[in-house]
Amino acid sequence: MTASQQIDALIAGLTDWRGATLASVRRAILAADDGIVEEWKWMGSPVWSLGGIIAVGNAHKDKVKLTFSHGASLPDPDGLFNNGFGGKVWRAIDLFEGDTVDERALMGLVLAAIAHNQARKKKAPAGRRAKAPE
Repeated sequence: MTASQQIDALIAGLTDWRGATLASVRRAILAADDGIVEEWKWMGSPVWSLGGIIAVGNAHKDKVKLTFSHGASLPDPDGLFNNGFGGKVWRAIDLFEGDTVDERALMGLVLAAIAHNQARKKKAPAGRRAKAPE
């Protein structure tokens, strides 16, 4: 099964609000740039990448969490990030039942993450790759 098929199956298996929310998040992410690649990592997590990891999505019991690998370095003019402020690298968006996804704002964060990934690659010393996000 491809990563996209695994994500399809995950969404289909979430028959409550979390499935619709994860589908909405996925749609916005993929709409931001045609080059975004879907991956399936860490024993069942949808991952979206372009020049490095953009974000990881997870459906939890009471929320859908979208974690941006380098969120602390991204502008967030619409205030989407609502978790992870104690760390120096990642930031997350926790979506709860009844929340709506601001797809325009989310696409803006995705584009900022892509730009950040591209800038990191340009700064990597010759002959060395940029350190992969943890």
